[in-house]
Amino acid sequence: MNPTLTTRLANLRAIMAATNTDLVAIGPSSHMLYLADLSPHGDERPVLLLISQTFAGFLMPALNADSARQHTDLPFFPWTDADGPDAALQDLLNATGVPRISPSIVLDETMRADFALLVLDALPGASRRFTNDTVGYLRSRKDEAEYTALKTSAVLNDAAMAAGFAALKPGITELEVANTIREFYKANGATPEFTSVCFGPNGAFPHHHTGDTQLKSGDAVLIDIGGRIHGYPSDMTRVGFFGSAPEGFGQIHSILDHAVTAAIAAAKPGVKASAVDKAARDVITSAGYGPNFLHRTGHGLGIDIHETPYITATSETVLEEGMVFSIEPGIYLQGQFGLRLEEIVIIRNGVAEILSDMPRNAVAAG
Repeated sequence: MNPTLTTRLANLRAIMAATNTDLVAIGPSSHMLYLADLSPHGDERPVLLLISQTFAGFLMPALNADSARQHTDLPFFPWTDADGPDAALQDLLNATGVPRISPSIVLDETMRADFALLVLDALPGASRRFTNDTVGYLRSRKDEAEYTALKTSAVLNDAAMAAGFAALKPGITELEVANTIREFYKANGATPEFTSVCFGPNGAFPHHHTGDTQLKSGDAVLIDIGGRIHGYPSDMTRVGFFGSAPEGFGQIHSILDHAVTAAIAAAKPGVKASAVDKAARDVITSAGYGPNFLHRTGHGLGIDIHETPYITATSETVLEEGMVFSIEPGIYLQGQFGLRLEEIVIIRNGVAEILSDMPRNAVAAG
C-alpha cells in the first residue's frame, strides 16, 4: 500500500482506540479517497470500506471489482446482482472481528442512507456517530504534501482570477466571464470546480447563480472561483468595479479588509473557531453592518471544497497546526451591491498563513 495511505490507516486506528471505536464504515466519498485512494462508481449497489483495529476491506460489487482493483490492494468481498450483498457483508464483518452485539461504529455521513442501514441492520444495538472525531478530524490536519498541493492550487487560482477581471468589458455577461475562467483552468491542467461571477446588485446574493446579466459602467464586480489540480481545490473571492465604483464601495471594501485581517490575526493553535468568526464579525458589527453579514466566516478546505473545520459563531472546534479553512466575511446591500473578501489560510508554525499571493485590493477595470 502507498506509504501515505498506510500512515493514514495507522493514524485512524490510533484515534479509533482513543475514542473506543470498534468499526469505521465508509461509502464512496472523499473519505474513502483519503483513506484508500479509491472512490468507485457510486450507484444503488452497496460499496463499503470497513476498518477495524485488525482489518480493512471492501464490500464491492463484482461488476466494479476489476476496475477498482487497479487502485487498491485492500481485500475485496465481492457480490453479484444475482446474490445480493448480504452474505458478502457478513463475511467482511467476520473478517473485521467487530463485536456483533452493541459495537461502537462510525458511519460516513456522506454515504447513502440505505448503505448505512445495511451496516446498522447487520450490527444490532450498535452505537453510532459520524466521522467528526475520527476521519474528519484527521482530514482537517493537512500534511506537507497536502499543503504543497493546496498552495499550488491557490497560486493557479490567482492567475485564473486575474484572467477573469482582465476579461471585463462593456456588455460582457457574467457567463462569458465565467467561461473565460473555466477555459483558463483547463488550459493550465486544472479542473474547474465553480465560477461565481456577480455584476452590480447580483453581488448582494451570497449564492448568486451566474447568468446573462451584462456588465455596465458603475457596476461592482464580485468573483468567487475555484479549480482543482493535483487532487486539491482552490477557493477565493475578490471584488472590483467597472468604470467607476458605486457609492459606498470603498468604505465597505475597507471594512471587509479589516475584518479579514482581524480574523487572520485571531486564528492560532489552541483558539476556538468561534473566536475567529467573532473577530471578523465584531469589525463588521462595529461599523454598523452586522445584519448584512449573512453567513459564517469560513469553512475547511481539503479534498472537498467544504469540510471541517467550520468557522462559525457556535463552533467549539479548537484550531490545530495543519488546519486549512477560508476566512470570507461579506457585506450584502440588497439592490445595490455585495462584497466579500475570501482567503484560504493554513495554521502553520503557529500562525494563519494565507495560501494566495493575490492582494485583496479592489480591482479597478475599464
